[in-house]
Amino acid sequence: MYSVSRNVLAAGAAMALALLAGCGGGGSGSSGSASGGLVSITPSPTPAAAGTAMDDGVRLAQQASFGPTPALVDRIHSLGVSGWLDEQFAATGSTYGDLASDVRGDSCAATDSACTTLHFTRTPVAMRFYADAISAPDQLRQRVAFALSQMIVASEAAVRSTAGIAGFNQLFLTYAFGNYRDLLLAVTMNGYMGDYLDMADSRKGTPSENYAREFLQLFSMGPDQLAMDGTPQRDTSGGTLPNYTADDIREVARALTGWTYARVGSAAITDNQAIAYAQPMVMVAARYDSAEKKFLGTTVAAGASQQASVAAVIDAAFNHSSTPPFVARHLITHLVTPNPSPAYIGRVAAVFVNNGSGVRGDLKAVVRAILTDAEARAPQASSGGKLKEPVLAMTSLARAIGFTTDGYVFQARDATIAEPVMRAPSVFNFYPDDFPLPGSATLRSPASKLLTSATVLRLHNLVYDWTVSGDAGRSEYAAVAAIPGSSGSAPVWADWEAFGDNVDSMVDRINLLLFAKGLTQAQRDALKAAAMEISNVDPKLQARKRAQMMLYIAATSPMFLVDR
Repeated sequence: MYSVSRNVLAAGAAMALALLAGCGGGGSGSSGSASGGLVSITPSPTPAAAGTAMDDGVRLAQQASFGPTPALVDRIHSLGVSGWLDEQFAATGSTYGDLASDVRGDSCAATDSACTTLHFTRTPVAMRFYADAISAPDQLRQRVAFALSQMIVASEAAVRSTAGIAGFNQLFLTYAFGNYRDLLLAVTMNGYMGDYLDMADSRKGTPSENYAREFLQLFSMGPDQLAMDGTPQRDTSGGTLPNYTADDIREVARALTGWTYARVGSAAITDNQAIAYAQPMVMVAARYDSAEKKFLGTTVAAGASQQASVAAVIDAAFNHSSTPPFVARHLITHLVTPNPSPAYIGRVAAVFVNNGSGVRGDLKAVVRAILTDAEARAPQASSGGKLKEPVLAMTSLARAIGFTTDGYVFQARDATIAEPVMRAPSVFNFYPDDFPLPGSATLRSPASKLLTSATVLRLHNLVYDWTVSGDAGRSEYAAVAAIPGSSGSAPVWADWEAFGDNVDSMVDRINLLLFAKGLTQAQRDALKAAAMEISNVDPKLQARKRAQMMLYIAATSPMFLVDR
């Protein structure tokens, strides 16, 4: 039994929450109101302005991993930014390759839900995503792959194939530090994407324009002509200039005709139960439009091969002048800030054009440029920083606590907080990169689209369940018998219990991992006061419950949700 009443404890927690919602200390204050159901999290003064120096190792971990841990922050401090990036560029560990094994569409009995889950849902792949996000060493590769997957989208919402989801998402891990042209080609030829945007079985005479349209609009150059700094090019009346026309889309669609799915076990191409979604598509020459095609200033001569037509499409988009700033802005938005200066975009776009050795599209060089830029490494002004999307809020909390997991509990929870990975509602992802910050006429806050009142409440409940109510025996942490290899999840409270009565050291760790040392003394004192309301004769249990209460307060604060 605890020697503190529920009312007293609630009062202490409320005081700490109130202080952590205030301006200063490096986070962001809540307006306390919602517009159109959206919770408005408004910018506030930076920690530097309040006299608090943030820890750049933690800030880099926020930008380049799925959440800071003590070991990760120590490693960044030891190697420095450049050294840690070098190590991460070489790191491996995450993969979906073993899950990309196609099966026939009729391989499960109608009543066999376990078989269906294993072969025709995102569940095994999403589990791997979270298991690797929590513990695999190649954190930067995974974060870049996650960002790319939110630009080039295919979703379980339309195509239900576990192998296809795995094979498609493996492309982002494979090419995260590779060349963007190679990624565009691999995505274009991928069977899962071929189904999702209808390039598969597109044929001469009636070509599907779906993939052609989204390839230009979302995957490469974007709809409007951009200067290198990402600002729109304008005509004499001030209007934006389009990058392509309806004719360009039609002609690109013609160039992409004549492809179909590979089949499982060398089945005939007429066997639609044998679609191999994880494999590149194969040619069907009779369906290919071999006539001359003209698009984006490129001409494909009559009689050119199917491969040549595809290459012409890829090259026209990859070499377009708007592609470098379009890709640069997206990656900056997802890794650092949705409100970069034009100069920041321009510097990164320049590296996309030339990595210093004459190579265009080198994503390793682009990622390095993004994360070493002065705007990434300096504590952000009120227009900078980034609101954590729900997935990153969930993984950051789990990594700060310390978790072992097979990923099941995370994929079981992510739909409730509006971001079920690999199941975006449309090709436009869960949110647009240019979604406005509620209450601001100028600032962007893409993840704000997901933070409705209902989602914020569910995220709050998740934090409570995994902190105050987060002992290892929670039923949702159990292994799932129907999933081979499932080992369940467990929070590792031993490190927190080892602090014993040293609450100040617990506050230090929370301040470091969740706030990059951005708490003011008043906020630190408020956290400690809430913890000190808890006492128990068992010193380990007392330490754990104190840590759980402080983590609950910290992770439900607007300060935690905004990375500076």
